[in-house]
Amino acid sequence: MITVLLIFFPLLAALLLLLVNSERAKNIALLAAIVEFGISVFAITQFQHTANVQFEANIPWISSLGINFHVGMDGISLLLVLLTTFLVPIIILTSFNTEHKNPTSFYTLILAMQMALIGVFVSLDGFLFYVFWELALIPIYFICLMWGGENRAKITFKFFVYTLAGSLLMLLGLIFLYQHTAGPHTFDIDELYLAGKSLNASEQGFVFLAMFMAFAIKMPIFPFHTWQPDTYTTAPTQGTMLLSGIMLKMGTYGLIRWLLPVVPLGLQQWGHLAILLSVIGIVYASCIAIVQKDFKRLIAYSSIAHVGLISAGILAANVQGVQGAMIQMLSHGVNVVGLFFIVDIIQQRTQTREIAALGGIRNVNPQFAVLFLIVLLGSVALPLTNGFIGEFLLLNGVYQYSAGFAAFAGLSVILGAVYMLRSYQSIMLGETNAITTGFAPLSGSEKAVLVILCAAIIAFGVYPKPLLDIAEPSVIKLVEGVQTALGK
Repeated sequence: MITVLLIFFPLLAALLLLLVNSERAKNIALLAAIVEFGISVFAITQFQHTANVQFEANIPWISSLGINFHVGMDGISLLLVLLTTFLVPIIILTSFNTEHKNPTSFYTLILAMQMALIGVFVSLDGFLFYVFWELALIPIYFICLMWGGENRAKITFKFFVYTLAGSLLMLLGLIFLYQHTAGPHTFDIDELYLAGKSLNASEQGFVFLAMFMAFAIKMPIFPFHTWQPDTYTTAPTQGTMLLSGIMLKMGTYGLIRWLLPVVPLGLQQWGHLAILLSVIGIVYASCIAIVQKDFKRLIAYSSIAHVGLISAGILAANVQGVQGAMIQMLSHGVNVVGLFFIVDIIQQRTQTREIAALGGIRNVNPQFAVLFLIVLLGSVALPLTNGFIGEFLLLNGVYQYSAGFAAFAGLSVILGAVYMLRSYQSIMLGETNAITTGFAPLSGSEKAVLVILCAAIIAFGVYPKPLLDIAEPSVIKLVEGVQTALGK
């Protein structure tokens, strides 16, 4: 029942928003998102630390095709639901100092997207997973199209086409698995797992490639990333936060839930190439980030590097790699939302994102400088921040797979420190200029967002055990299942 409530409460709130005065829309949306976060926290208090699926609901939907409304949460799903419900109220709060045209539609779309994102993370039926996967694309498309920047129509269309093409490949893979389930055919996740493992190596390889392409586009990893920098840069700040903080986790979650356990022989056949692409993406995106002049675009490329490391850790298919991916998904979500909000604060006050045009902001707003630095240190994985735990486990997991890959993947830490610290130096330090000398103090809502994010960065950097304990049983069960299927 909790799972069903988590899915449909945001949808009900979104429908309610359509009936209220536009001036009250953001307050109602924020209240609804906070209530949703409260439901997810309650779910954590009731969660048993086992590998079993909990809070399960299984209702016949399209019985003739073996499709059920089957939802539930294990530790892996629960952490991503927690991330979604934690970030959405923060994302809504970041918009309080910005006037949006037609705010009712804006906040309705955000809540509708939250519903679809949670649906993706709790689906235990392949067809239902696909439906929520597609539903998540619709709200973000309109958010980017209606409130985006220059050339938004062209850029958003490219994003839509890329994602839709990947979705169709995933659907092809799911249908192929469905056809191989024991009769009567069904999309139930356990039956799809059995169907996948019953395929021969070449058939598993086909399914792996079809579904990996969909997940690789969504994350994205090299060379399927070309839609991302333009989309992240052009989208409104809240749209960029939804895309980077939560939506890309659909792809990494897909690798964990719908690829590794389904076609282990496909992973054995194509996993090396997939990890190679992920590692290439880490180095490539980091090098491109170093030469960026637009701070928002720099963070967009840094996101590609971070997600490349997450992907490599998952595909290494060991406990440390997958556990590291789980923690890094949470850390990246928090950190990247903070960074994009910092870009928004700077742009609103200076009307520019050009790194070279800024400088000396610390001199006029030291409080902002401290909060910015904490978010930045989390992003570059300083010990005792949330980014360190995930990156340490990920590099450990990749090293167990290949020391060579780990050496190149480790460059993400070094190069990340280069471009982030250089940008901080150029933006915050030095002398003020005509653009930055009147940099206004933080508003109450801006301060609240940054303090909450900084508290999360430090708290889970110092004591990550609660998060690790939630995911660990499910991760161990998943990895042991893959290794057993591979005869290891």
